[in-house]
Amino acid sequence: MLGIVENHSLSRTAAFFDLDKTVIAKSSTLTFSKSFYQGGLINRRAVLRTAYAQFVFLAGGADHDQMERMREYLSALCRGWNVQQVRELVAETLHELIDPIIYDEAASLIEAHHTAGRDVVIVSTSGAEVVEPIGELLGADRVVATRMVVEDGAFTGEVEYYAYGPTKAEAIRELAESEGYDLARCYAYSDSVTDIPMLESVGHPHAVNPDRALRREAAARDWPILSFNRPVRLKQRVPALSLPSRPALVTAAAVGAAVATASLVWLASRRRTPGARIARL
Repeated sequence: MLGIVENHSLSRTAAFFDLDKTVIAKSSTLTFSKSFYQGGLINRRAVLRTAYAQFVFLAGGADHDQMERMREYLSALCRGWNVQQVRELVAETLHELIDPIIYDEAASLIEAHHTAGRDVVIVSTSGAEVVEPIGELLGADRVVATRMVVEDGAFTGEVEYYAYGPTKAEAIRELAESEGYDLARCYAYSDSVTDIPMLESVGHPHAVNPDRALRREAAARDWPILSFNRPVRLKQRVPALSLPSRPALVTAAAVGAAVATASLVWLASRRRTPGARIARL
């Protein structure tokens, strides 16, 4: 469908996915606001403010200035939070909050890229404590996410690494160098114009549910524009998103080949047996 099943043996390839509104239907960080409220990390006013931010984000995406204001607000908000408590709250509510908002189309793409032998990398501006569990849920091979400074087990409110705009492209190039990816044969998917540097860094960029600015840019550059609109729980998908590891797939293929060979030998011996008949469908 998108020409993603071709495979070459000379170098490795990967598919890089933005997370929010590309793989999942909402903002991953803002989606956990209710969990953080119930865990005592934020008050009701903060819940209402994050709900409004989620509405703005869903209505039209977030431009550079909005993203900067959101970063400053969330950085200040999480100052003093216990990191382990955040991880536990995310783990406890991950399936309840994130599983229902994963796009079926994105899950299918992840499957297709894995089947083609490509690594899948989630590249998100959201914090690592949120993105890493989501990446594991999706079966991603690697995750690039924003990291906050931590001291004595708590967030200081300062940002150690901000996975946004050009820094996403830098992270992709660094991964390509360390992992041996041929970026000319790699894929990237995003909904936001702020991710143009990320999309430009690969040979196969795709705009997914693009904001207006990215839609114009994608049309001008003749980039494919994809529409994802079917959130679905992973367990309700057929086939399931979770695939066996590649060694397991290789082993399964070998076993399947052995079974097929044994079946052919058995059929041949049956044909040589007097009176043996094979039913035809």
